[in-house]
Amino acid sequence: MSQESIVPEEAVTAAEVAEPGAVTIVVPTFNESANVRRLLHQITESVPARLPCEVVFVDDSTDDTPQVIHEAARDCPFPVTVLHREEPVGGLGGAVVEGMKAAGSDWIVVMDGDCQHPPSLVPELVTTGERAGAGLVVASRYLKGGSRAGLAGSYRVAVSRAATWLTKTLFPRRLHGISDPMSGFFAIRRSAVTAEALKPLGYKILLELAVRSRPRTVTEVPFVFQERFAGESKSTVKEGQRFLRHLAGLRTADPLARMVVFGLIGLTGFVPNLAALWAMTEAGLHYLPAEIIANQFGVAWNFLLIEKLLFRDRRRHRHWADRTVRFALLANADLVLRIPLIALLVAQFGLAVLPATALALVITFVLRFVGTEALVYLPRRKPRTKSEPHS
Repeated sequence: MSQESIVPEEAVTAAEVAEPGAVTIVVPTFNESANVRRLLHQITESVPARLPCEVVFVDDSTDDTPQVIHEAARDCPFPVTVLHREEPVGGLGGAVVEGMKAAGSDWIVVMDGDCQHPPSLVPELVTTGERAGAGLVVASRYLKGGSRAGLAGSYRVAVSRAATWLTKTLFPRRLHGISDPMSGFFAIRRSAVTAEALKPLGYKILLELAVRSRPRTVTEVPFVFQERFAGESKSTVKEGQRFLRHLAGLRTADPLARMVVFGLIGLTGFVPNLAALWAMTEAGLHYLPAEIIANQFGVAWNFLLIEKLLFRDRRRHRHWADRTVRFALLANADLVLRIPLIALLVAQFGLAVLPATALALVITFVLRFVGTEALVYLPRRKPRTKSEPHS
């Protein structure tokens, strides 16, 4: 990642600072060359006179956006830094995290580079945060005085409303008091977040912040979402898929939630299992070998869903072939363990067959979940070096 700073020869002293402290404005950009000059002009007009500021662009562009920023920054009365990433790890959210790490101010304001977020609101975000003692201030389109007028077309409006409803339904406690969790315009205290703890995927970084490291005090200010100045929206079907994967990763960060999802995925595995069993018995295969073979269809189905939805961020710890073999062995060991366990519960503890079967299913399910986490998806232990003491 390359970094260049453009510092003006004469810095303008703020005539009036609304509240103590300066602000770093973090702007993630991807091919926004037609917008960044106007954005810097808007910041120059509305921010420095009220609040000392710096601007950090984190750029993933394939066009001439960095060069345009360099040229426009010469006329800016505040420092401008460009961090160009050769690999856009984490998408827009990953860019914001990089910008937070580079910030030199007490307050960080995150905003888009397409001029849909009004820079004139930056001082108010910081002022509101200072007065409320808040760690996070969200610019909301859904408060009185706010508007989503800049959303182009009924389709985007519907998608935005559905995404807002979905996120608030999945995270009612974490998003309590945040009317617009899909907002990309907010201010956060640098001390209120640990950038290393974030695992962004895609463009909804506020959701990541609120769920993983939400500050105790959160407040909001209304804002009117503007029309894009130039270019096209980066919201695509692919970004929507990344958003859904991100939601799944956030929701399953809690062990209990992971166990529930693990169980639901396991239930869906009955469909390919029973379909394969029916097809093989109809073809004349004896039911015992058919049961064993059909179980592998359910195992494969469960493994694919668990890889995609539940442990996506842990797949790097082991090779896919290693994960596949380990998961298959655990899943089939479930069959081997369940029958002796039922016999033990009936013979030694006097349980009837039906409750013994139900209890055995619960026990083997919990063991399978714990085993999958510990033996398939947890990182390998690093071998001790000779200099390390034994515990």
